[in-house]
Amino acid sequence: MPAPRDEKGGALSGAPFLIPVWAGLAGAAGVALSAVAAHKVDSPALATAATILTIHAVAAVAIYSLALRSARSGLWSAVGLLMLFSATLFSGEIAFHTFTDIASLQFLAPIGGSGMILSWLLVAVAGFVSRGGN
Repeated sequence: MPAPRDEKGGALSGAPFLIPVWAGLAGAAGVALSAVAAHKVDSPALATAATILTIHAVAAVAIYSLALRSARSGLWSAVGLLMLFSATLFSGEIAFHTFTDIASLQFLAPIGGSGMILSWLLVAVAGFVSRGGN
């Protein structure tokens, strides 16, 4: 598949490339955390974090696909990056707390959770503003 292009005919910035790479790593981390939660660490919180990370990695790949085909690719890319950042922050904090029993970073999980909610709302906004376009 050729590289996506902006309205001026040049290649898009590196943000769209970052989405599938980050999503792949997040998906792999989500599956690994699921395995740890199932076999090594009895933690419902860790299992939830793994599920959240995996689901949002898949969603980011779908958003990346929309970005490649949309006249509003920058908006879709920003939403995908926010979603991945937020899911990583949320799941990373829960995993860190589970593995280390250090609670000093617990404030990061609600920030990540709020970011995920915002990213889903922005999916709706991006869908609305992209209607009628490509």
